Amino acid sequence: MSQEGSAARDDEAATGDANATGSPATSATPEGPGAAKPSGAGPDAARSTGERAAGVDVEPGEFEPSGRFGVPGRPLRRSAFLIGFTGALGVLLAYALFLGIRNAAGILVLVVIALFLAVGLHPAVVRLRKWGVPRGLAVAVVTLTLLLLIVAGLLALVPPVVTQSGQFVQQLPGYVEELRRNPTVNDLVIRYDVMERVQAAANADTIGRALGGVLGGAQLIFGTIFRLLTVLVLTIYFLAYFDRLRELGYALVPRSRRQRVRLIGDEILTRVGAYMVGALAIAVLAGVTTFVFALAVGLPYPFALAVVVAVTDLIPQIGATLGAVVVTLVGLATDLPVGIACLVFFVLYQQVENYLIYPKIMRRAVSVNEVAALLAALLGVALLGVVGALIAIPTVAALQLILREVVLPRQDAR
Repeated sequence: MSQEGSAARDDEAATGDANATGSPATSATPEGPGAAKPSGAGPDAARSTGERAAGVDVEPGEFEPSGRFGVPGRPLRRSAFLIGFTGALGVLLAYALFLGIRNAAGILVLVVIALFLAVGLHPAVVRLRKWGVPRGLAVAVVTLTLLLLIVAGLLALVPPVVTQSGQFVQQLPGYVEELRRNPTVNDLVIRYDVMERVQAAANADTIGRALGGVLGGAQLIFGTIFRLLTVLVLTIYFLAYFDRLRELGYALVPRSRRQRVRLIGDEILTRVGAYMVGALAIAVLAGVTTFVFALAVGLPYPFALAVVVAVTDLIPQIGATLGAVVVTLVGLATDLPVGIACLVFFVLYQQVENYLIYPKIMRRAVSVNEVAALLAALLGVALLGVVGALIAIPTVAALQLILREVVLPRQDAR
């Protein structure tokens, strides 16, 4: 009896010590509604674990961990050596990233252009999808339409340029002879030995430099074609995987802020797409109006001039003026009254576009302050040229939305 009583007392003492210190079994599996759950064990993880334990194959989401590679361990201890090593590694990575961005700046510009085109063309793909067109076919239709527009523009611009260049080369001797007949010009030629200087410049070195210039021009042409094809291919890929790329971007955001980031991000994408559609609509309207006017006054190459006006009208703030200057110069070269008519026409049309057409189409899509739009366009031209001017307005619209919805409320809450 004494041995049984002592054994019972030992068992009770062991149980009391386990309850006081917390046994592995009880500490590993807390119970109760207020008990803390293990790290990373959310409702979805618990449900997936239970289904796997029951022998049911669970397919994780596209951006969810599969759980087949174990549970993440505890964070490393923050020692002085680890903090210093991490800081030095961060500096090296930042410098390597800077070198990579600087060396790949040209490719990154092409990627930005392709992303901008994909965001702008995505509403057309969505519209075709609503009409029952498969996604692949919708992307193909939108891409082919864009390609046909580019080819049509090139076919409209290249023949006039080649024709006018050939005519200028053929008529150049006549222009030189007319200048030589002018006493003043002939006196200047004799005084400054222009002909001797020209003959002295026409040597082997000059011919070699000219040949290098020709090779440089060919390299420029093939480089431009390569860039156009690169942008086209990237745009196709971005359109085909637009939804997956967007979901991947949202998955990188913490879950607690993901819903808000999704709402703001979708609004930014919507505004950029609306700006793209609005800008194309205004450019097409300007081109059609210029084509009708060119036919009415008898300008040469009316379709080519309409393409020039439509393309330049895509550039914010200064594009319409550039197109007007080109058409007016062609009109003045044709006939003085025709040039004056071109000048009057574009002055009146720009007033109508700035105060009637543009506000109705664009301000519903992107409401941007005029001063901010002008500064953004100038800064975009300084950084990325014409591409920077094209993406300046939607970028300012996105920053304005983030400033109003995120930055200013945070500042007011402090």
